[in-house]
Amino acid sequence: MRFVRTESGIAVERQGQPPLPIRQIIGIGLNYRAHALEQGQQLPERPVIFSKNLGAAALHGEDIVVPLVCQDREQVDFEGELAVVLGDATRDVPRDRALDRVLGYCVANDVSARWWQKQGSGGQFFRGKSFDSFCPLGPALTPASATLDPGALRLVTRVNGTVMQDSNTSDLIFSVPTLISELSRGTTLPEGTVIITGTPGGVGMARTPQVWLRHGDVVEIEIEKLGVLRNRVRFE
Repeated sequence: MRFVRTESGIAVERQGQPPLPIRQIIGIGLNYRAHALEQGQQLPERPVIFSKNLGAAALHGEDIVVPLVCQDREQVDFEGELAVVLGDATRDVPRDRALDRVLGYCVANDVSARWWQKQGSGGQFFRGKSFDSFCPLGPALTPASATLDPGALRLVTRVNGTVMQDSNTSDLIFSVPTLISELSRGTTLPEGTVIITGTPGGVGMARTPQVWLRHGDVVEIEIEKLGVLRNRVRFE
């Protein structure tokens, strides 16, 4: 399966069926032990949940476009993540049945403008993570029927060929089934819901010195069995 751009946004092209529109993007914060520790945070007792604007979705190979409002300070960061796309409307699903609702898995980049995330929006994540093109997905959607364990996949992020993140989804604090079950409690998650499951340690903000994305940078995120998501950074 592959992601395509339609008049209404990003959709999943499925053989013999109409394209499935991406209907919402839910993000999970501080969901890798190493990432929480590099920020000096205690491990969360419950998932840290936020959303991203649908307009942030972008395709493999498209530019990450940094808007003018993010260019007055160094702040744009990369976050390699495992993404899950639901193929059925899901509500109150038990953890042991949660993976039955998954259409497929892909790679995501939860691009984040840190000043807007932390200072510019009253402490809410949404603004800093929702600028257009700030959620590339791809390179394709690997069917859930493929033989893979979402809790045992190596994830590597490279910027201009330099490894920035090298981890494994085994470091997730809340597993994929746990996240789907928790998010669906009392809440209907429509088909086409994308859950980006958190980023491991190594983000630019937490480095010394800090590493921010610049015009012309190429970000590659590779997840075992899912391929390489590649996007170039372009300042508007």
